[in-house]
Amino acid sequence: MPLHAVCWFLCCRQGFSLLGRDYGEKEEEESFELRNKEDLTPSGRSPAEVTVCQPTHTANGSKGQVYVSGPINCPVVLLSRQEKQLQYPPVPPHRHTISEVSEEMKSLVIEKSKMGLDEEPELLVKGWLLLEVRGNWIKQRRYWFVLSQDSLDYYSGSEKGARRLGTLVLTSLCSVIWPDKQKYKETGFWNITVYGRKHCYRLYTKHFNEAVHWACAIQKIIDTKAPVETPTQLLIRDIEENKFHPEVVEHIYQHNPILKYTQGPLYAPLLPFPYGSLEHTYHSGKGYGSVREEAVKLFNCLQQLESSREPVPIIQGVLQTCLDLRPLRDEVYCQLVKQTSYTPAPYTAAHLRYWQLLTCMSCTFLPGPNVLKYLRFHLKRIQSQNPESEMDNYASFINEALDKTKCRECVPCWEEIQTLMNRQKMLCTVHYPGPGSCQLYISSHTTANEVVRRMQEKLGLQDSNNTFALYKQSSVWEQPVAGSALIADVLTSLASKESEAKSQWKLCFKLYCLMDTDSISVDSIEYLFLFEQCHEMVVRGQLPGCEEDLQTLAALRLQFLMGDFSTHAPCPPLEELFPNHVLEARVLVSLSSAQALSPCQVAAQGCHSTQRFTSGLWAGALWSHAATAAHKQKLKQDIHLRSRLKEEAAAVMGVILERWRGLVGYGCRDSIAAYLAIARQWSGFGCTLYEVDFYISSTGSFSQKLWLGVAATSVSLYRQGEAEALESFPYGQICSYGVSDSNTFRITAGDRDLLFETTKLAEIMQLMNAYFSAIRCPQGKGEDVDITKAESTEVGLKHLASTLTPTLLELPSHPV
Repeated sequence: MPLHAVCWFLCCRQGFSLLGRDYGEKEEEESFELRNKEDLTPSGRSPAEVTVCQPTHTANGSKGQVYVSGPINCPVVLLSRQEKQLQYPPVPPHRHTISEVSEEMKSLVIEKSKMGLDEEPELLVKGWLLLEVRGNWIKQRRYWFVLSQDSLDYYSGSEKGARRLGTLVLTSLCSVIWPDKQKYKETGFWNITVYGRKHCYRLYTKHFNEAVHWACAIQKIIDTKAPVETPTQLLIRDIEENKFHPEVVEHIYQHNPILKYTQGPLYAPLLPFPYGSLEHTYHSGKGYGSVREEAVKLFNCLQQLESSREPVPIIQGVLQTCLDLRPLRDEVYCQLVKQTSYTPAPYTAAHLRYWQLLTCMSCTFLPGPNVLKYLRFHLKRIQSQNPESEMDNYASFINEALDKTKCRECVPCWEEIQTLMNRQKMLCTVHYPGPGSCQLYISSHTTANEVVRRMQEKLGLQDSNNTFALYKQSSVWEQPVAGSALIADVLTSLASKESEAKSQWKLCFKLYCLMDTDSISVDSIEYLFLFEQCHEMVVRGQLPGCEEDLQTLAALRLQFLMGDFSTHAPCPPLEELFPNHVLEARVLVSLSSAQALSPCQVAAQGCHSTQRFTSGLWAGALWSHAATAAHKQKLKQDIHLRSRLKEEAAAVMGVILERWRGLVGYGCRDSIAAYLAIARQWSGFGCTLYEVDFYISSTGSFSQKLWLGVAATSVSLYRQGEAEALESFPYGQICSYGVSDSNTFRITAGDRDLLFETTKLAEIMQLMNAYFSAIRCPQGKGEDVDITKAESTEVGLKHLASTLTPTLLELPSHPV
């Protein structure tokens, strides 16, 4: 065939397809049929006895029907065209039927006849819109759209007798995406998208008001529709109503395969989900589809558990999807109940995988109230049918977990999933100041408060006047853990931080509120905690003191760690003994006297030279030469600075070793006592320091960097490195404190408002709340309450409730 003949044939075929679509052919429309209590089925039964079907594949690959029956309490049953051939098997004599049907529930959709535009009833909105046409070289076509109480239709034209070309039936599951400004910038059109069961209409218009008008009208129709209930929902409700009639419940299960284990795929969710919801099209960069699509995919993942050699990744993936897409949690619970009911081989390892996933789900998310009742009924039924079996053990474990579970912030880690699959507890390592640590068994429900209480009991600290907390800690950073936080979530987050930052993280049990440092027994482990935490402050530069005192403290630390002086003892690095910033400050002071030119000054001189002697291309070349010279000068200065730091560090280390030599005979307890005696000379000993920018009203900016010290009786301000406080505010003078904005902390003391900018806002708030709480409720048994302190906190606490967000009101971990 000649080439021009082939081209002519293709063009004609394309043209006839367009004409056929516009003037005669159209997609098959979905029709529904209303059945109420007056309408009888072909066998003479009421809709209460109608069967529920689930599509399956026949041998030749086409979709067939599995016909089942059960006492479904549904006054309205919607049947699609494909479902009109349902059969109705005879009802057993003992079957429980419905005698009354509500008149309030009417059809969600009235079957539409193939009428023309002039016969359409109850038109609400009509007008010309552009419809996106996919799979064609014409992307958008102009149609006449008509919105009625039941559907959104489009026609070939606006004249009477125009042919209807498409229908989108509106139910409560339909959704509308409103006009998007970004889309308008890209296309020049305002668009709205309407999702239905079978169709998705992407509509465009030049006018924003017109797009909003259509979106509002369609959404209003959707909101008036009665909620759609799936067969599974109706059966769950029927089981709940008949739970005290075992024979009826058994009959429901026997005659409704949708409630029982299946090896075939699931073609639709068990619960109703909106069509094409915007929120689930693309979630957190993970590329999720619609909720309905993800529900079907999850059932496929569940079935893969039976044959998978390593089930943990599949379980973790299912849990992650449920964490990201909250509506799917109830769906997965229903799917798991289905797959653990009437299993052909209930005691095999493959079937027990469903129980293992159900165990992990029960320790991670709670289902909704209705699904929770259904789940508990299912567990009780399994236990009664399979006593002393593995299924009985899993059901008992799940029941207990459901009583304790709170929604998790993280998906359980690999180790936790493995322990849950075996119904065991995890071993958690908790460090404390110094080289020591404890190992505790925890469950998925263990909170930080519980761990703190158990650590106090294990270390004999129940009667301490001070309070303790758990910290997330690395070599350079730490943060207190909230008391209600789940330790399993904390461990999972620390594991992810380790993999990202390649640094070691750990849980640490430490002193939190130092209410009384004088009464700590020198023989207790709490005394060692005080020493270790005091040394942490010294190394971080948060305990101001003269250089001689800092050198003495470093020598006492060496005596505590190494014993008497020895030339063969391997000393720790200087940064673990002495604050590094002191060395840097000394070197910078010595270098400042050299009056060396900065790189910027060198570059500026080069620039002036080029301006005096050259122009154009030569100026650019000389400027490049000046920039290179400035870079070399900076490298030279950096090398010189590092060299001076090494020299200074060696000199300081020599002084520390000499002081260490003079401590011969000091034991560990003597070294600690001498160390703390020097540290206590600071008036702010026992407070926690936070770096803040102080707001200066005269300049109207946050310009002065200070230390904010939070202690048991007051809040103080210090210049960094200085021992004396600039100002101190006892809690009795503080009227209120709280959050001014995301990074600003406010303290009102008398007629003064103090504003601070800090990145440690939450930690400051938590610590002040903890001190207020400790003052009001002293922990020591039989002690008299300090009335003055307790009364002074009332005003601050009264303002606290109205000024803070609930997340910041929560105290860090502490025993209750």
